[in-house]
Amino acid sequence: MSYPQASSDIGAHPELAEMRERLERTASSGQAVAIEGLIVLAGVYAAISPWVVHFTNEPNITVNNLIVGITVGVLGLGLTLAPDRMFRLAWVAAPLGVWLLLSPWVVTAAHSARAGIIWSNCWTGAVITVLGLAAAGLTLGVNRRSSSR
Repeated sequence: MSYPQASSDIGAHPELAEMRERLERTASSGQAVAIEGLIVLAGVYAAISPWVVHFTNEPNITVNNLIVGITVGVLGLGLTLAPDRMFRLAWVAAPLGVWLLLSPWVVTAAHSARAGIIWSNCWTGAVITVLGLAAAGLTLGVNRRSSSR
């Protein structure tokens, strides 16, 4: 008995054009553009914060902030340049923000983080977490609208 071969080409999907158009409309909305830009800015600040707040004498937290900041900045840049491909990865910013919030107590060697490190990371981590949740909320809105039709 032979079974018909299912086409693995998504290009033949009957609702492909509608799905792409809906995702593009949401990804290019004013809210999405503002969130993407703020994610890029928050990532850049997280990356340069050791030099802005002057805690480069703590090498572990400096490297941590540099890596997390670059990651968040690249994520935001990807959301800006290729929203149709990166939009569903927007939720990644939220756990990175939570890590940035917790990192002064986890990463510092003597667990005696200076107030500048704590304030900078807590505020930046909270902003990145909220922006990540907002971007993920836009994605959920797209999925809910498409499933209700």
